[in-house]
Amino acid sequence: MKNYTITVNGNVYDVTVEEGAGSGVAPVAASAPKAPVAPVKKASAGAGSIKVEAGAAGKILKINASVGQAVKKGDTVITLESMKMEIPMVAPSDGTVASIDVAAGDSVEAGTVLATLN
Repeated sequence: MKNYTITVNGNVYDVTVEEGAGSGVAPVAASAPKAPVAPVKKASAGAGSIKVEAGAAGKILKINASVGQAVKKGDTVITLESMKMEIPMVAPSDGTVASIDVAAGDSVEAGTVLATLN
């Protein structure tokens, strides 16, 4: 019998897996969810004061800027895919990218902070 901790959609579960007797399928017992785990920031060089937020729920298609890169107001920082449309998430003002808080393929909700600028 082996114990594992698995996180699914932010919910943490303790799972016990027993070896099956030749069936090839192991029975699984799972606990109730634990408290959600805080998301880990990716490629972060420090949070800036200017936020680039998701305008809609969707999936991160592409990271267009990198930490330390200078951007002008209106430059695309991240491309979001929502309802089969590519939506540019743009810099709200001139600045330097301080952090990129998502990765390509991540699912996000409207209002999620995707990146910050200084």
